[in-house]
Amino acid sequence: MSFEQLTENARRVYAARFGGAPRWLAAAPGRVNLIGEHTDYNGGFVFPMAIERYTVIAAAPGGTPGRAALYSEIFDRTSEFSLLEKEPPAEKVDWESYVGGTIACALEKGLRPEPFRGVILSDVPLGGGLSSSASLEVAVATLVEAASGRQIDPVEKALLCQKAEHEYAFMPCGIMDQFISAMGEEGRAMLLDCRSFERQSVPLDNPNVVVLVINSNVKHTLSGSEYPERRSDCARAAELLGVELLRDADSEALAAARGTIEAEPNGGRIFRRARHFLTEEERTARFAEALRRGDYAAAGREMYAGHASLKEDYEVTCPETDLLVELAAQLGLENGIYGARMTGGGFGGSVVVLADREKAPAAAARIAAEYEAKTGIKPSWFVTRPAAGARLIEE
Repeated sequence: MSFEQLTENARRVYAARFGGAPRWLAAAPGRVNLIGEHTDYNGGFVFPMAIERYTVIAAAPGGTPGRAALYSEIFDRTSEFSLLEKEPPAEKVDWESYVGGTIACALEKGLRPEPFRGVILSDVPLGGGLSSSASLEVAVATLVEAASGRQIDPVEKALLCQKAEHEYAFMPCGIMDQFISAMGEEGRAMLLDCRSFERQSVPLDNPNVVVLVINSNVKHTLSGSEYPERRSDCARAAELLGVELLRDADSEALAAARGTIEAEPNGGRIFRRARHFLTEEERTARFAEALRRGDYAAAGREMYAGHASLKEDYEVTCPETDLLVELAAQLGLENGIYGARMTGGGFGGSVVVLADREKAPAAAARIAAEYEAKTGIKPSWFVTRPAAGARLIEE
């Protein structure tokens, strides 16, 4: 559905739940990462864009003094949150964790919202690696700003939301998701330095080029050690290379130290993790340059190479996302496909495809049909352009 349809639905749900019309509509998009995966916690570069899928909160002053009441349409539940003191995190992580955590961190920042009540609607797919959590956090922070009558710097807002996810959802995420949700630009992707927070706006506004997102609709059960193990491997590789972060090393230094690293316990694995990071940094830089000069075929080649590295060196893909990328590659340039790769943390979720606008729907339909025939799973997909970041509509 369009953004206009989503906001109209939010108005209608608000009227049904609370009567009258909302005063504020706070919205924040999900995101897709075009390239630069599992690089953020090594101080590297990422390359996200906001997508045309949003979390929208329709709200107005009212309700219990010192409290916020929010109804989630997806979960069909209303919860209340303190606006007077920072409440502790709950043991069980639920949608309230992201909302309550964001409100608590906003209070810690000195925001003092008046009591409000509202409804939360979203068309950002859950569990698809498109950052529905950051979309929710940034939408809540944008609403709290409005209810406080005070705006904070967008970087501060993004970091506030990241802190909420760390402390209340117990997810040690990087900064990418909240940054692009808060500061995305229509027609542009963001090349983000995760160490300095410096951002470069890179045009992706050719009307004949779109981004196709295909959700595998699988999420493999993990033991919980997969991400910490990879972070630990990268930290150990940096230590063996004599640098604080892998960002400070290069492929030549890694090649020279290969024997030393591989002599370590699990040294072969540690070497491969470091190789993914360092080659992904190089691919991300080449991808950005290819977009700047409008060479989408070259950009697509970097996407395919990135997926291969995530599969072989970082080992975070899965058979379903591998199949989607393989099917996209088989269609190739003659069918409007420039490139494809896994996006997000991995072990399921979505793939991102750079594609010709006119040919993308037919290509997506063919990929989806072949994928379903081979897996028995029906994927979902949509076409998007780079979207604007968080916004507030005052009624």
